[in-house]
Amino acid sequence: MDGQRNRWVLIAAGAVALVVLGVAGWRWFSGGDVNAGLVSGNGRIEAVEIDIAAKTAGRIKDILVREGEFVTAGQVVATMDTEILEAQAREAAAYLQQAHNAVTTAHSNLAQRESEKMALLAAVKQREAELVKARQHARRTAELITTGAVAQQEADDNQAQFASAEAALHAARAQAAAGDSTIVAARNQIASAQSAVEAARANVERLRAEIRDSTLKSPRDGRVQYRVAQPGEVVGAGGRIVSLVDLSDVYMTFFLPTSAAGKVALGTEVRLVLDAAPQYVIPATASFIADVAQFTPKTVETASEREKLMFRVKAQIPAELLKKHITRVKTGLPGVAYLRLDPTTPWPEHLRVKLPQ
Repeated sequence: MDGQRNRWVLIAAGAVALVVLGVAGWRWFSGGDVNAGLVSGNGRIEAVEIDIAAKTAGRIKDILVREGEFVTAGQVVATMDTEILEAQAREAAAYLQQAHNAVTTAHSNLAQRESEKMALLAAVKQREAELVKARQHARRTAELITTGAVAQQEADDNQAQFASAEAALHAARAQAAAGDSTIVAARNQIASAQSAVEAARANVERLRAEIRDSTLKSPRDGRVQYRVAQPGEVVGAGGRIVSLVDLSDVYMTFFLPTSAAGKVALGTEVRLVLDAAPQYVIPATASFIADVAQFTPKTVETASEREKLMFRVKAQIPAELLKKHITRVKTGLPGVAYLRLDPTTPWPEHLRVKLPQ
């Protein structure tokens, strides 16, 4: 009797277990899946990489950051040796001063030429007065010679003086005209000297800019990924020294099949769950959807083959959220991206936004 009773107990327990499994299976296949209406893809947290490089060839003087260190925008991360540039800057400053002196000399030369022109114009006036006097004298002696009041020799002398005065006036006018040419030349000399000043000033500014550019600063808030070079090394123009990741531009890249990718629009809400912190749910938006499949079979002839096509999608994390938690942001972390195919369907409880305090 006891053995029969135990057998019936085992049969009853098995029946109960089957009922429980049946109910669970019915709930699963009848829509009890917590991810129903969602699509997902595996991906990794990525960020835009920024290379801080030397603008001109030179020797690295010092690198002030370590790999993994967080840096802020404007922070000095490395310096280049500027000894040669500073010597060139001093030489350029001397040439600039020399050019300024040349401008001063050119202005003095112009003032002198203008004074000479004033003297030449005064000489012209004097020659004009002498010509008028000589003409009048020659005219009077020419009238008096008919009456015998003066000798012919005197009349000839007065006529010669008139001709000489006329020639002297022409010479003075020619010298005054030549004075105009010297003034024009002096003004051109000033313009040339001023151009030399501008060229020398530009050279000084260029060298100062190169000296400033020899202090390498971080353009964004970010994290040092690599020290590509070391202090004392010589790098060429554009040689990389430090590699940063821009923590204000962080996203996850993942892949979706054709059937899902075709239903995703730019701006679609995305939820990110990282393997390293599954207790948090990070909001994001679809900022990029590839228009070309990333995995394409050699031939696409059947519907089943077309379903194998995978399209790359990028989920961008909001910049304000990154800024708030910027010291915690890390790249390379794997996780899962979830998207709703129907935007009117609410997010399930386990995918509602949960962020660290």
